[in-house]
Amino acid sequence: MDALPPLSRRALGRATLARQLLLSPSPLGTEEAVRHLVGLQAQNTKPPYYALAARLGGFRPEDLSALMESRAVARIASLRSTVHTHTARDAVALRALVQSGAISRELAMFRKGLAGADPDRLAALARAFVEAEPRTPGEIRAHLLREWPAADPQALTLAARCLLPLVQATPRGLWGRGGQVRLTTADRWFPGHEYDAADAEELVLRYLGAFGPASVKDAQTWCGLTRLRPVFDRLRPRLLALRDEDGTELFDLPDAPRPDPDVPAPPRLLPEFDNLLLSHADRRRIVPEEYRHRTWTGNQAHRVLLLDGAVAGLWYLDEGKERVTLTLAPFAPVARADRAALTEEAERVLRLTARSPYDIVFREEG
Repeated sequence: MDALPPLSRRALGRATLARQLLLSPSPLGTEEAVRHLVGLQAQNTKPPYYALAARLGGFRPEDLSALMESRAVARIASLRSTVHTHTARDAVALRALVQSGAISRELAMFRKGLAGADPDRLAALARAFVEAEPRTPGEIRAHLLREWPAADPQALTLAARCLLPLVQATPRGLWGRGGQVRLTTADRWFPGHEYDAADAEELVLRYLGAFGPASVKDAQTWCGLTRLRPVFDRLRPRLLALRDEDGTELFDLPDAPRPDPDVPAPPRLLPEFDNLLLSHADRRRIVPEEYRHRTWTGNQAHRVLLLDGAVAGLWYLDEGKERVTLTLAPFAPVARADRAALTEEAERVLRLTARSPYDIVFREEG
């Protein structure tokens, strides 16, 4: 291990961009890409579409919508207890694996508000209710309050979400249609399919394939599980051990791409909460330290633009009735060639996603 030179942040960034399908448009199909990326952050409904538009050469938003309608992919709380768009198998198998992590910790935070409600009975009542037909969070809350009127309503709703693998039923999340959140169980949404829980070793290997090279702490940040060090130790004979420029031990799949640090990285427009920006404890490979606090306001992440493989600004979308305006807002002045490349990338994304005539404008973010 010590014979290998340390990886610079730039080298780490290029390797991760390659795994994330962001160095060149990928020929992968939509479902295959969702699986390779181990899901797409989906706290809002449109980010999965923009995430795939940034990564796939032949992507059309209708492709993902069709997969959602056929139940090949679905929206479910999983990694970090946040909503992701996963393949059907991952929606079940990964959710079962990460249940003991951030999802259980989130439930523990609200236990005092449950007014002594028995978790097993709460889960049984909620399951029967949502399996009869998909229900809104408000309907679930009202149903459970009849049993526990002294409980905190929010705590009851969150407990149901944490205790059960609740899928967001379509048309929620469909491109150009949408609808309010209605929930049912994964068992009901995927009838006839049985998926065993993923194991921790599979989780780590898939994480490295999509986000590596990475440290143990990086992996734990990504999935919301703790105590992954023994898993990495068991896998060590199958992994390449590296170090970053600060001396932190990193792991990687031996045959995974690690491009030259100077390989070109085209501009990309990423949606809010993109997993590229959320899946490492040390995010400096993609997010320069000086911009770390500029990609968030409170709990809200912003859409970011990448230049030369790193966050370099924000972008905004104003979807008016007559025209769509996409505003590119670099944090610092950009060269004429970069400005042209950013415009070209914005036009590519808008050709895929805009339903109206569009304009592209620049402004200094300041």
